[in-house]
Amino acid sequence: MFSWLARIALACWRPVSRYARMNKDYNNSNSEELEEDSSSLRDSLLWCRDLEKHSCGDFSFAVVQANEIIEDHSQVETGKDAIFVGVYDGHGGPDASRFISDHLFQNLITGLARANGTISEDILRNAFSATEDGFLALVRRSCGIKPLIAAIGSCCLVGVIWRGTLYVANLGDSRAVIGYLGRSNKIVAEQLTRDHNASIEEVRQELRSLHPDDSHIVVMKHGVWRIKGIIQVSRSIGDAYLKRPEFSLDPSFPRFHLSEPIRRPVLTAEPSLCTRVLQPSDKFLIFASDGLWEHLTNQQAVEIVSNSPRAGIARRLIKTALNEAARKREMRYDDLKKVDKGIRRFFHDDITVVVIFIDQESLSTKMPVPEQSVKGFADSIGPSNFNIL
Repeated sequence: MFSWLARIALACWRPVSRYARMNKDYNNSNSEELEEDSSSLRDSLLWCRDLEKHSCGDFSFAVVQANEIIEDHSQVETGKDAIFVGVYDGHGGPDASRFISDHLFQNLITGLARANGTISEDILRNAFSATEDGFLALVRRSCGIKPLIAAIGSCCLVGVIWRGTLYVANLGDSRAVIGYLGRSNKIVAEQLTRDHNASIEEVRQELRSLHPDDSHIVVMKHGVWRIKGIIQVSRSIGDAYLKRPEFSLDPSFPRFHLSEPIRRPVLTAEPSLCTRVLQPSDKFLIFASDGLWEHLTNQQAVEIVSNSPRAGIARRLIKTALNEAARKREMRYDDLKKVDKGIRRFFHDDITVVVIFIDQESLSTKMPVPEQSVKGFADSIGPSNFNIL
């Protein structure tokens, strides 16, 4: 089905305004064209911060838009002893991912303050829970005038490095991957998160065991496994209509209408958690929405990072994925750049990538770094709330 939609999209695309935004592809001092992209045509839907400092190294950050309204929201927060990364891949609209971007980090800071500045998996879990509760309260207030807000949700991937220890929490199918030096000094990819997606047999088995009385808890539809025949991800913030009967949608919204009221939540906001004391062999982390992983394997991604300059590496990963997305449609990336947002969604998803480099010398010494808040796809940088600790 997707292929004929893509053909329609190809037939009706129009060139985008090359300078519609403030040169988002070139918004800082590290703005040289990547060596693999010799074209003079810039991608006006690509935003980046090529290289910034954090407490234990550098980070690179990039986002590309595909939807008419971007549904990926993201942030990097740097502090004296810590860095926070959040990747929020929305679906059904931007409301949930935007809400997470505005509230989850603050909920984490509140929890840290109560715990005298000490992080734990429980504090991270509580920040997720508070964010879910806050968004469901917003849905309750808004659904009378905007009923489809009950069908808006978001994956949520968070990573925190705090005094040499990495904490990762995840809902959905965004992914955190670490690149470490293995035998013979070769870079090795290790996936730190579990994909909560019905395409994975383990997830389908988990859903069936949780809903033994529902023979339609997972359904193959148009060649894709979907929960209740609707959604692929099994964990999220939002998607209230699949969590509480009060938010069920009536038949006037057939895409989201359930034939029977839910007896218990179909989706959950309980994150998968991972804690890792960083080792000298751990070199960098890649946090990315699933739009990247549709086109690159974990190992391909870490090899690109390992074999390339740091500056612009998040942008390089996205452009590599976009080249692959174009190739699959028998196009060039230069052709894809001319396709406008909205129509571009037929070729690839919104994609967010954050690469965090881990420098062991910086872990053991307190290097002065700016405490700043960087929001994806936004040109402004502000102070981070890490400073209240």
